[in-house]
Amino acid sequence: MALVEEFLDIFGRSTIGEIFVEMMFCLGPVWIALFVGIVVGWAWKPKWATLRNSKFDFSMPSSPTALVLSPSNSSENEHFASSAQYDSAKSRPLQQNKFENVTITDEDFEHLFQLVEKKDGGPPWKHMMDRSVPHMSYQAWQRDPETGPPQYCSRTVYEDATPELLRDFFWDDDFRLKWDDMIVNAETIEECPTTGTMVVHWVRKFPFFCSDREYIIGRRIWDSGRSYYCVTKGVPCPSIPRKDKPRRVDLYYSSWYIGEVESSRGNSQPTACEVILFHHEDMGIPWEIAKFGVKQGMWGAVRKIERGFRAYQKAKASGLKISHCAFMARVNTKIDREYLKSMEDDEESSENELLASPAKPEGMNIPKLLIIGGAVAVACTLNQGILPKVLLFNAVKRFGNIGRRACPRT
Repeated sequence: MALVEEFLDIFGRSTIGEIFVEMMFCLGPVWIALFVGIVVGWAWKPKWATLRNSKFDFSMPSSPTALVLSPSNSSENEHFASSAQYDSAKSRPLQQNKFENVTITDEDFEHLFQLVEKKDGGPPWKHMMDRSVPHMSYQAWQRDPETGPPQYCSRTVYEDATPELLRDFFWDDDFRLKWDDMIVNAETIEECPTTGTMVVHWVRKFPFFCSDREYIIGRRIWDSGRSYYCVTKGVPCPSIPRKDKPRRVDLYYSSWYIGEVESSRGNSQPTACEVILFHHEDMGIPWEIAKFGVKQGMWGAVRKIERGFRAYQKAKASGLKISHCAFMARVNTKIDREYLKSMEDDEESSENELLASPAKPEGMNIPKLLIIGGAVAVACTLNQGILPKVLLFNAVKRFGNIGRRACPRT
C-alpha cells in the first residue's frame, strides 16, 4: 500500500508539465544504456562465444556443397567444357599449384540453378521491397532457414545493359575500389587458368563501433549462351592466418544469375538485363539487428551499385583497358543448353514460390530473462523516485509480449 500511495502522491502533487519533464529526465539514462548495450554487443564478443556448440552450429552454409571441395571428376565434366585458353603471360605471379585444395565444383552451379528456378526446397520467400528509378527496377525478398543466418533474394533489372558488361563489372575488383567505399582492400590470392576459378581476399569496412570484416572468397562463372551463373562463397585459405582484427567471416554466400530480358519501355527488345542475387552471411552481429540494418540500408546500397555500374559503362565506352579480374571473368565454363533443359525436367515442382505480398513481421527473438535482468539492473542504479521504476517494468512487460503478439492465436 505504501508503494501505491507514493505513486499516487507523485501524480497528485505534479502538474502535467512536471510529469513530462520527469519522464524525459528519467528515461534519458535508459536510452543511453540501451545504445551502449547495442554498441558493446556489436563491437565485442568473448572468445568462449566462438566455441563449437551442439545447439548453435553456424560452421556450415545452407548450400549443400561443403566449404572445402574436391575438383570435378571426369563424369561431372561430361556436360561442361572449358572456354578458350587463358593467356598465362597476362597473369600475376599467383599461387596456382595449391589451387586443387580449394575449388568450386559443378555442384555449386547446380545449387545456384535450383535457387534461380525456385526449386531448392527451402522455406518460402517473404516480400521486402519493390522500388524503381529511371533505367533500373528492384525487388527484394527474405527468408529465415531453420539453421543459419537470414537469406536474401533480389532481382534488379538494368536498362541499356549487356550481360557481358554486368559480368565484368561485378568481377572487376580494381574498379570496385573506386565506387564501393566499404571495400578497404581487394587482392587475388589464387586462380585457375582453365576454369577461371579465383580465390580473392577482401577487407570490408564496418561502422565505427564494429571491427572491419575479412573475407576469403572463392568464385567461378558458368556461361550458358549469354546467360551467366556466378558463384561466390567463403572458402578456407591456410596461407592467410586468422587474426583478431579484421574479423574473418567464414559463412558467406553471394551468387547471382545474369540474363537478357525485354526492356520495360515497351519496344519488345532485349536491351535490358536482370540480375537475380542470392545472399547470406554470418557477420557476427545478432541476426535480428542485422535484418533491421539490411532493410534500412538496402535501397541505398542498390543505388550505389547502379551508379557504380553506370560509371563503369561510361569508362568502358571511353576505352578503359580491361583489368585482370575482368579478364578472368571471361575464362569460364560453358554449359550446354540441353543439359539445362534436362535439369529442369528432372526437378520436381516445388512450392517454394515468392509471396505476392509482404508477410507480417515476425516477433523479435529477445530472451525475456535478459530483458528483465537488464531492467532490474538499470532500475537499481537509478535513484530518481518511483516513476522511473514503474516505467521500466512497464516497458519490460511490453517487450516481453512482443514475440507473443506476433504469433496468431490457435
